[in-house]
Amino acid sequence: MILETIVTSLNADGSAHIAPFGIREQEGLVLIAPFRPSTSLDNLLRAKTAVLNLTDDVRVFAGSLTGRHHWPLRKATQINGWVLQNALAHRELELEKVEEDEVRTKLWFRVVHEQNHQPFRGFNRAQAAVIELAVLVSRLHLLPAAKIDSEIQYLTIAIEKTAGEREQEAWEWLMEAVENFRAEQDGDNFA
Repeated sequence: MILETIVTSLNADGSAHIAPFGIREQEGLVLIAPFRPSTSLDNLLRAKTAVLNLTDDVRVFAGSLTGRHHWPLRKATQINGWVLQNALAHRELELEKVEEDEVRTKLWFRVVHEQNHQPFRGFNRAQAAVIELAVLVSRLHLLPAAKIDSEIQYLTIAIEKTAGEREQEAWEWLMEAVENFRAEQDGDNFA
């Protein structure tokens, strides 16, 4: 099972790098597998720590992919790292094992601290749609345009029926990224 999370890693200057990641849990460890090249991969290998943030604010997922990286943070408790201020829960991680790969390195982390901050009440359909669109945006260069169009058409139904202000804002950021990608492919980037 893949869990959609926000991972904060440490840049070389000590600042936070915020990125959405689908993670797995296996044999008591957390698996994070960034594609190459990746700022997150570089940071995780260098610092050997990470914070796994669980949030229902889908703007963080969308913002991380669309250049909106300034989210309120606080220092982690047990490791050198950063926690999203609005995280419902977080886990502080230390790197245990690395499986190198030319495309997608597997990083296995041990949980050294875990804390719940607020109850998670569940995602509505619009929040799930934003997360799905965020995954598509992260793979625009890999997927055919027809697949992206088909997925967006379906996901739009959930946005129209169940989105609040935060979900609508996140959706707009991601759709702008899709439009800019296509314009860039056509040589007409407006961003």
